[in-house]
Amino acid sequence: MTGLPRRLASTRFIQSARSRALLLAMAALSACTPPPPVVNKGAIVRSDPFPGAPGGATASRIIYSSTAPDGSAIQVSALVVIPPTPAPAGGRPVVAWLHATTGIAEGCAPSQGPTPFAQIQGLNQFLAHGDVVVATDYPGLGLPGPHPYLVGASEARAALDSVRAVHAMPEARAGTRFAVWGHSQGGQAALFTASLAPSYAPDLQLVGVAAAAPVTDIATLLTQPGEDPLWGGLLAYTVASWSQVYGLQPTDIVTADAAATIARAATGCLETREQLERLTVDAAPLAGQPVTPSDRWRAVMNENYPQAWSSGVPVLLTQGARDPVIDPLVTRAFAQRLCQAGIPVRYVVLTRGDHYTAGVRSASSAAAWIRDRFAGSPPRDDCESAALR
Repeated sequence: MTGLPRRLASTRFIQSARSRALLLAMAALSACTPPPPVVNKGAIVRSDPFPGAPGGATASRIIYSSTAPDGSAIQVSALVVIPPTPAPAGGRPVVAWLHATTGIAEGCAPSQGPTPFAQIQGLNQFLAHGDVVVATDYPGLGLPGPHPYLVGASEARAALDSVRAVHAMPEARAGTRFAVWGHSQGGQAALFTASLAPSYAPDLQLVGVAAAAPVTDIATLLTQPGEDPLWGGLLAYTVASWSQVYGLQPTDIVTADAAATIARAATGCLETREQLERLTVDAAPLAGQPVTPSDRWRAVMNENYPQAWSSGVPVLLTQGARDPVIDPLVTRAFAQRLCQAGIPVRYVVLTRGDHYTAGVRSASSAAAWIRDRFAGSPPRDDCESAALR
């Protein structure tokens, strides 16, 4: 400030300080202001033919718009499979398939995996019924992430917007009626879809929810590990994802040594037997490690516990009796909560089923159950059965 009169220099200093303060205040306000609402949710950004669809069907890999956990606009990829049969006058029903855990890295998207059509459990039955099937990859898989793993609202928005995207495809000739069907992580996604559908997608008509071995009580899943080697991988995926999505600290739930193991193990995918074996080896050091969530971690776990929905949409819950990952008693307790909320529950226990086969073993019954929902048949309700009392 050399050469300026003292009063002028002082005035300019004050003005400069005020300007800096104003800029800081504006930046703080901007940081606290939520992003504008996403418009054109489900709009198709890109659509490419996808070869290899079974039974004379046609397929496309699409990229569509959706909503991130912070409310901002994102893009999500999905596989759409259209049956070869003529569409009915009211448009084809839509089945949203919600996949089980495949990993949290961008390259772990099912639509980019080695057997994308085989991953859609019950696909042939749905196509035979004349249903359009859409299989979202979820945010952060197939496109830049992070992937909000086991973040139920994020999965549900991706599912609902994938149905909207199909409805916007002229070649699909899809109506507004849809059902959701998922296994494990996809089961959680299906349950959250039922909760969010009335408010997030009132333009769509959900007729039924089918979930096999769904993730419900995440706190129990992560803090009470069984002997199954997959547990360490699920812990790694959850901690690595939530650290990015929610800004949580890994060392607020696991030890520093475990956090280092998690960072390495979470980079792998889980779509093939070889990848499963690699993940279990990488996550093996987590066995026996204490998992002690802080209050903030527990709050987020509770946030991602599916809640009963008020729409009365019926649900099919299938659970393997020999499941070493999802405790059958946890699924039963969740079914009872739905019953208390007045939701019709069809509850099926697979006596020889485990976690890995629950989706495959229940695919045919799920397809038949969903077909009945599209037909308008009254759902069976097991809430008064001995199994749920």
